[in-house]
Amino acid sequence: MEKLSDLCCHLTDEQKQQIKEAITLQEYKKNEVIYHEGDCPDQLFCLISGKVKVYKDGVGHRSQTMRLYKPVEYFGYRAYLSGEDFLTTAAAFETSLVAKIPLELIVSFIKTNNELAWFFIQTLAKLLGVSDERTVNLTQKHIRGRLAESLLFLRDSYGLEEDGCTLSIYLSREDLANLSNMTTSNAIRTLSGFASEHLVAIDGKKIKLINEEELEKISRMG
Repeated sequence: MEKLSDLCCHLTDEQKQQIKEAITLQEYKKNEVIYHEGDCPDQLFCLISGKVKVYKDGVGHRSQTMRLYKPVEYFGYRAYLSGEDFLTTAAAFETSLVAKIPLELIVSFIKTNNELAWFFIQTLAKLLGVSDERTVNLTQKHIRGRLAESLLFLRDSYGLEEDGCTLSIYLSREDLANLSNMTTSNAIRTLSGFASEHLVAIDGKKIKLINEEELEKISRMG
């Protein structure tokens, strides 16, 4: 419950007790699906530890990563609030611990708790803003700009390791391509180009940002 403090601070003591009685924890292995596109939503998910990606399969079964979640963030509730089945799929990037709370219970709280309702309105509004910006970036920027933007997005989302340079998330080239709206071959070629220009250093799935200023310039110019 301590991990859910940002949500629980908006609840009454009675509501906190109801959450405590209803909450369940589940561990997901790397690449294990948390929910599938087309499933009927019934749980509010909160990522306690690990990393989660939300993606959608498009034309030719090519996946597009829509968003990434880090501890402690909530997901899986938009479809329920809009009366839809899931339009996306969520899966663990690495071994992840997820808390689950029945959405029926959460919605019953929202109807009588203005603070909690405002919490979810603000959260959805922020996600919409990020999605709008990402949509423009991924459709209007050239390949180099898209990849640079994705690397900076990963830095801002998950931070850097103790060396202050290495991204704290290890992605396959396919995952990086899906995040950047490009083919895997283009992602490999563009990333190799960045390495040859000494903008990044590559060690397997580890990516070290060598020249963040130049990456930011490439991202801005598109």
